[in-house]
Amino acid sequence: MRAERSLSGCSGLALCGLLAFLLGMSVHPTQAGCAERESPNCCSGRNNECFEYTKRKTVCYCDTYCQKTGDCCEDYKRVCQISAIDCVVGSWGGWSPCSSLCGEGSTERSRQVLTPPRNGGTPCPDLKQRRGCLGHTLQCSSAKEVAKILPDSFKRNFKDPWRRPHMLMKEEKPSYCVYMRVRQASVVCKQRLWSAQLVLERSVCVECQSDAMATDNRCSGDGLEGIKTFWTTASAPGCHGSWVRESSREKCRCPPYSVLFV
Repeated sequence: MRAERSLSGCSGLALCGLLAFLLGMSVHPTQAGCAERESPNCCSGRNNECFEYTKRKTVCYCDTYCQKTGDCCEDYKRVCQISAIDCVVGSWGGWSPCSSLCGEGSTERSRQVLTPPRNGGTPCPDLKQRRGCLGHTLQCSSAKEVAKILPDSFKRNFKDPWRRPHMLMKEEKPSYCVYMRVRQASVVCKQRLWSAQLVLERSVCVECQSDAMATDNRCSGDGLEGIKTFWTTASAPGCHGSWVRESSREKCRCPPYSVLFV
């Protein structure tokens, strides 16, 4: 009982007896209580602030802990135990897709409150759950490719003077452009004029020409939009870094002083 815990610190037989008598008055059945409280009338758990004064000016409690300590207000059962409404939640929804297309990420699921708790009812449990995941999509292998690049001075836009008339021309596929935002570049890149432009946060146009395309009509390492991928230069050993693909354009030519996929 709350009175017993209060008595644990008193000293002297007369003083303890008087205190026990006064506190004992407050735990007898009372004439008013929980119904007189402002919202909430009742409280869950142990809440020493959840009390009310009776007509005799004694203290009684409207928390669920009062059933254990025996100091409930007289109308506790009528007001709290009958009108208390516990929280009711729905079933868990499905897990969301992994936040990472490739590698470590997180996924979560949630559920809704069907009936909110009232009048000291059981509180709602957790409404969200989160756990780790390992993203692996069909595009994941593309994100792991390392792009090899050269300056646009290597563009193959000339006609072969040694081509025999009877030789078949190789099919020329239209180029496309990929716009990359540089995230990192090694110090070695500053040693070449063309690679010195590969600096942090600079947008670079990278052209994929027909000769560099694989059988799927794309250049290796052209990246995934919004995901960091890596690049290295084919003519400047030690020059490498990372970038993020921002956008792309079909049938496109990059402006002068851009770079090419190899």
